[in-house]
Amino acid sequence: MRKFKTPEKSRTSYTYYSVDGSKIEIMPDEDRVSTSVIAVLHAWDDQEFNANNREIYHIPVHLESYQDASDEDATDRNPYLIDPEPNPMENFIQSIDAGEHEDRLAKLRSAIETLLPQQKALIQKVFYEGRTNVDIAAEEGVSEAAIRNRLKKIFNNLRKKI
Repeated sequence: MRKFKTPEKSRTSYTYYSVDGSKIEIMPDEDRVSTSVIAVLHAWDDQEFNANNREIYHIPVHLESYQDASDEDATDRNPYLIDPEPNPMENFIQSIDAGEHEDRLAKLRSAIETLLPQQKALIQKVFYEGRTNVDIAAEEGVSEAAIRNRLKKIFNNLRKKI
């Protein structure tokens, strides 16, 4: 295992140590070896060196941040394991207390009751049945833009009443 990278100025040749410990030096223009082959060999060594350094440093150091001695998650010590920012939509929902929520639902129900039967049917198809504007338009024989305009009018009407 190499303990250092070969400096850039010393990369004109490549030194290889075999399993038995003998040293083999590869020089350019010997046995049809080019400088690009030597550069590739050094690049491979650098990749292996970097990977081993990451493994030596990161695994022991950072694993301790993610787990404690009993192999439990160390969320109390590592801020990266917890999500400090809750979902903004949940914040909004929690900000509306139950009373205010019930009041708004009651107003919406009474506003929907004032709609025409065709408007109620359209609301039913869109929100309760989950159908698309294109599907509804094809059923009624109108354009998708007509359904969009009808929904826009209904929403504006409800907005005024709520």
